[in-house]
Amino acid sequence: VQLVESGGGTVRVGGSLRLSCADSGSTFIGWFRRAPGTEREALACMSRGDGSSIYTGSAEGRFTISSDNNRNVVYLQLNDLKPEDTAVYYCYIPQPMSGCGSWRIGNWGQGTQVTVSP
Repeated sequence: VQLVESGGGTVRVGGSLRLSCADSGSTFIGWFRRAPGTEREALACMSRGDGSSIYTGSAEGRFTISSDNNRNVVYLQLNDLKPEDTAVYYCYIPQPMSGCGSWRIGNWGQGTQVTVSP
């Protein structure tokens, strides 16, 4: 499974970005991030089947996951960005036989850097 992220960049505090991930149309797909010196942090995951999605605390209320199923692209809208959101953001496919709820990360892409400046 190939996953290709794009859309990262540098924004000011309070700004927004929309990240994109091109994949092969997996049923479940999500996003996580990793800041330097930290463990990876799951953010959001969705089911393309019914459009449902779940979020972790860091993403709830500010980030939104969505998909364009015709184009096999998943998005992560980042709003009200803070300096602590600076990280490399990755899209991922859950491990086999896992849905979103387990947050078990399987394959992921090369990532896209998001930097939030004061």
